[in-house]
Amino acid sequence: MTDDTRPVLDQVNLVVRDMDGMVDFYRRLGVDIEDMDPPWDRHHRTASMNGGLDLDLDSDAFAATWNAGWPGGSGIVVGFRLSSRDAVDRTYEVLTGAGYTGQQKPYDAFWSARYAIVEDPDGNSVGLMSPVERDRRTPPPDPPA
Repeated sequence: MTDDTRPVLDQVNLVVRDMDGMVDFYRRLGVDIEDMDPPWDRHHRTASMNGGLDLDLDSDAFAATWNAGWPGGSGIVVGFRLSSRDAVDRTYEVLTGAGYTGQQKPYDAFWSARYAIVEDPDGNSVGLMSPVERDRRTPPPDPPA
């Protein structure tokens, strides 16, 4: 595996039960969390951390829209950026072919990346995401009720 094909840790999603409580906690910790307009403010928040890592807080209802295998795992999604859309498909096939459970088959996500999720041996969700291609962006789904 060459350096340009190695996955890069760039995202951690926490699937949360109490968005307001989580936002308050992480802001008190000193994390700068972006505000969102209603009704999305109940379902998704992002904090960009030093080094390019994103910390995303997502509601259980929203997680189910981008992960067909939700609910599952521990409530955390560790995200890896892969070099290309094809790399997402290949990596998903390699992992599921080795017997690991696929939670979300690769698909073209509304945020314009190729995305998939595989479960690690302890049941944690591991996201596989290609670089974002802005020209592939589509409207997001309606916020969950």
